[in-house]
Amino acid sequence: MSLIRRATLTPFLWFNGQAEEAAHFYCSIFPDSTLGGTTRWGKGGRGPEGIAITVEFTLGGQSFTALNGGPQYTFTEAISFSIACQTQAEIDYYWDRLTSAGGTPSRCGWLKDRFGLSWQVVPANLGALINAPNNTAAVMAALMPMSKIELAPLEAAARRLT
Repeated sequence: MSLIRRATLTPFLWFNGQAEEAAHFYCSIFPDSTLGGTTRWGKGGRGPEGIAITVEFTLGGQSFTALNGGPQYTFTEAISFSIACQTQAEIDYYWDRLTSAGGTPSRCGWLKDRFGLSWQVVPANLGALINAPNNTAAVMAALMPMSKIELAPLEAAARRLT
């Protein structure tokens, strides 16, 4: 019997004063989301009294912690969260909401939300479309010019070669 048990992983997201706003924003987008506990600065703390230090929240069963850590660190594309969507309507829903109010579209389903956090809004079957025999070049040629992914042209590209 091993003394090592399965670890619980919780992404810890560093914000500069927007942790509480970000947690509310993300919970407003993802179904089955919940806000958890919030730790606030008390009187005489390092920050203004009542301001959130950390905010716990859950998106689709995954726990997160948002930290108001200050301006020292910012998000980069080196870390992103991928959302596997079943339909074009789901792609549109997540894309539109995550790019709202100052989010920035990128390429191939990537975007940054208004807090600078990177997301990938992609079809759940993207790997299957790309990796099916003889489909890679056609599907990649359809995918590369896209910002928000359009599922129908990718599926059409995959069908042309089968």
